[in-house]
Amino acid sequence: TAPCGGHGGHTMDKSITLPPDEIFRNLANAKRFAIDIGGSLTKLAYYSTVQHKVAKVRSFDHATKVSEASSDKLYEISVQEEVTPRLHFIKFENAYIETCLDFIKDHLVNTETKDIKATGGGAHKFKELIERKLGLKVDKEDEMTCLIKGCNFVLKNIPHEAFVYAKHADSEFRFQTTQPDIFPYLLVNIGSGVSIVKVESEDNFERIGGSSIGGGTFWGLGALLTKTKRFDELLQLASKGQHTSVDMLVKDIYGGSYASLGLTGDLIASSFGKSATADREFSKEDMSKSLLHMISNDIGQLACLYAKLHNLSRVYFGGFFIRGHPVTMHTITYSINFFTKGEVQALFLRHEGYLGAIGAFLKGAEKDNPNQYSWGENYAGSSGLMSVSPDMNPMQRARSGTFDMLEMDRLERQLVNLPLLLDPSSYVPDTVDLTEDALAREYWLYCFEEALDGVVKRAVASQPDTQEAAERAEKFSQKYRHKLQTLRHQPFAYGSLTVRSLLDTREHCLNEFNFPDPYSKIKQKENDGALKYYLKAVKALEQLDWKERQFALVRGLLAGNVFDWGAKAVSDVLESDPEFGFEEAKQQLEGIRTPCLWLSDLWCFLFQGPPHKCALFFVDNSGVDIILGVMPFVRELLFRGTEVVLASNSGPALNDVTNGELQILTERLAAMDPVIETGLRDERLTLVQSGSSSPCLDLSRLDKELAMVVRERQTDLVIIEGMGRAIHTNYYAMFSCESLKMAVIKNAWLADRLGGKLFSVVFKYEVPSEKPSQPSAALTRS
Repeated sequence: TAPCGGHGGHTMDKSITLPPDEIFRNLANAKRFAIDIGGSLTKLAYYSTVQHKVAKVRSFDHATKVSEASSDKLYEISVQEEVTPRLHFIKFENAYIETCLDFIKDHLVNTETKDIKATGGGAHKFKELIERKLGLKVDKEDEMTCLIKGCNFVLKNIPHEAFVYAKHADSEFRFQTTQPDIFPYLLVNIGSGVSIVKVESEDNFERIGGSSIGGGTFWGLGALLTKTKRFDELLQLASKGQHTSVDMLVKDIYGGSYASLGLTGDLIASSFGKSATADREFSKEDMSKSLLHMISNDIGQLACLYAKLHNLSRVYFGGFFIRGHPVTMHTITYSINFFTKGEVQALFLRHEGYLGAIGAFLKGAEKDNPNQYSWGENYAGSSGLMSVSPDMNPMQRARSGTFDMLEMDRLERQLVNLPLLLDPSSYVPDTVDLTEDALAREYWLYCFEEALDGVVKRAVASQPDTQEAAERAEKFSQKYRHKLQTLRHQPFAYGSLTVRSLLDTREHCLNEFNFPDPYSKIKQKENDGALKYYLKAVKALEQLDWKERQFALVRGLLAGNVFDWGAKAVSDVLESDPEFGFEEAKQQLEGIRTPCLWLSDLWCFLFQGPPHKCALFFVDNSGVDIILGVMPFVRELLFRGTEVVLASNSGPALNDVTNGELQILTERLAAMDPVIETGLRDERLTLVQSGSSSPCLDLSRLDKELAMVVRERQTDLVIIEGMGRAIHTNYYAMFSCESLKMAVIKNAWLADRLGGKLFSVVFKYEVPSEKPSQPSAALTRS
C-alpha cells in the first residue's frame, strides 16, 4: 500500500515499510511547519503536542480518612493526562514530496497555521506546489542562518551528537561528549561548493571563507569521467577503487620518500598525475577514488588553514557531500589528521541532514523561544543513525533511508551541568561504552531481552482496571524488542550505546504506550511497609556508641540498596519471598562484615573531622532503601551540623523514589522524628528534583534549580548511591569536592567483571587532587 496516499503519480510501495501514522505522527495537533528542500532530499519539521498519561502521588488527609481501604496507605496514586510539546523531523526523497504534502493536507486538523518556513535550494522550485497543496504561504529563510541555528540546537540538546569517524576501528563511530559551552566552532558545509563559517555565539556567525571546489565538483567531474550520473553510485565506485593507479605518488618521482621535506613515499604528489603519461585506460573505480581524494584533500587543507588562522579546534563537517557516507567521512578525516598532525579532529553530526529544517523551524518559533527550554531525543520515535556500509548496494541505501525520523520532547526543566564537576568538558557519565565493548554489549542486550516479559507483566499488573492494557503492553514489547534488534546490528544508532541508553529507551517506549509508572503500587506498598520500622531503626541506632553507630549506618545504607526491582537477582527474591526484609538484606551482606568494618573506619575518618557544610545526596530506591537506609544517615549528618540536599528523580523509573513521593515520605517522617522535622523547618534539609527520569544519572543534564541550590549552599560533599547512578554511570566522575559513591552489586555478570561476587559492595571515597594526604578510593569485594 501507499502510506502517504495514492495521489501525484508517485508510487510509494516497496521502499517504505512504515505506516503513515508512524511517519507523520500527531499531525492532528500539529502547528508551525518548516521545510528544507535540497537537491534530492526533503526535510520536514513540525511542532505538535502529545497527550500522555502521568502517574501523580497525593498525600491522604489522615485527619479525615477517605475510606477504610486507604487508612493504612501513606498516599494515593492517580493517573492524569498531560500534554507535552514535541518536535518532529522527517526526511524523505524529493520524489515523494507531492504525495506527502497530500497526506499532510488530508490529516491536518489544525487551521491556526498560516505560513510555512522554507529553506534549501529546492524551496523556490517547490514553492508553488507547497502553497497549492497545503494552502499555506511559503516564507523563505536564509539557508546559512538556518543551518547554524539547527547546528547550535542539536549540539546543545543531544549529548552524543558529534562523532569522529574511524574507518578501521572496532566501532567506526566514536561519539564525543558535547562540551558545556559549544562555542566557538568552525562549520565546514560541503554542498555544491564549500562554505566555511565561524560560529561564535547563538546569533553571531561569519562566513570566513569557502571554495568553488566542493561536492558539485566531485559529482560533475565524476559524471564526465565515468558517465555515472548518480551521486551515490559515484561514491560506490570510489569505495572500490585504488587511487594509486591514477595518482602520482612521491615514490613514483623520487623512488621512495623525500626525507628532508618529511614526505613519505605513499603521499600523493600529483592528483591524476599518472593519467597524463600512461598510455592506457583507467577504471571508473580508480578515477572516482582519485577524484574523491583530490576534492577531500583540498577541502581538508582549506579547513585546517582556517581553523589555525582563527585558533579553533572544533571543526564540524556537513552538507550533502558528507551525508553519512563512510567514504567521504574517511577521506575528510584522513586529510584533517594529515594537515594538522592530529591536533584538530574532523567532527561529524548524527543529525547533520536535519540542521536546515531545524533552523527554519526555530526561525518560525522565535516568539515561543524554544531555546529557553531543554529538549531530549525521544528514542521511541526516532530512527537513529542508519548503517552506512559502503558495501551496500546504492539502491538498497536509497530504500533503507527513504524515511528517517527524529523526535524531540520538550523537557519540563532546563538542564545544566552540576557545578561541582571537576572538569565538565571531560565528564563522561557512562562507565562502559557498549558500542566499543562487544562482550559487554552482547551481555546487556541479552539481559534486556530476557527481562522484557517481566516488564510486560509488571506493566499490565500496574493497570488492572484498564481493559486494553495487555494490548498496549504487547505493542510496547514489539517496539522495544525491535529497538534492541536494531541496536544489536547498529549499536551507534543513538550515539554511544550504554546501559543508561538501553534503560532510557525502555522508559521512552513504556511512556509511548501509556505505562508511565509500572512500579507505582509496588513503591507505595514498600514505602508504607518501611515507615512502620523507621522509629525502631532510629532508636536502635541512638543506643549505640558513636563508632558502632557509624558501622550500623554503613551496613544499613548498603542493606537498603539491596532493594532494587531493576535487578533480576533481587526481583526474583522479592517476587518469591514477600517477607524478605531489612534484616534479611543485612544477612546477605554478612559475608562482607570485615570489609564493612574496614569501610566504617574509612567512614569514621570521613566524619571525625569538622562537619561538611552541605552534602548533596543523589538517592536511589523507594521503600527500605530511602526510609531505613538513607534517612538515618541524613539524621546523622544533620546532627553533625551538615546541611543536606536530597536529589531524587523528577519522573518515575523502575522503583526509584521520585521527588513527589519523597516530599510525602519526608513529611510523614518529620511527624515522627523531631530531627527531620527541625531540619525541614530550618531549611537545613532540602528536597530537590534532579531533572532526570532515568535509573542512571547524567550530571551534565541536571535541573537548573538543583545547580543553583548546590552553589548557594556551598556544597562540599557529593554522595551518589545505587548501581545505576554510581556504577553504570559516574563511577569515574571527578568532583571539585569530596565524594562518596556506593552501591551493592546485584548483577552476577557485573560482579564477576569487577572481580567480586553477587552482593559485593562498591564504596568509593575520593577527594580532589589538591588534598593528597587523604585516602583516595576503595572498592570492596566479598
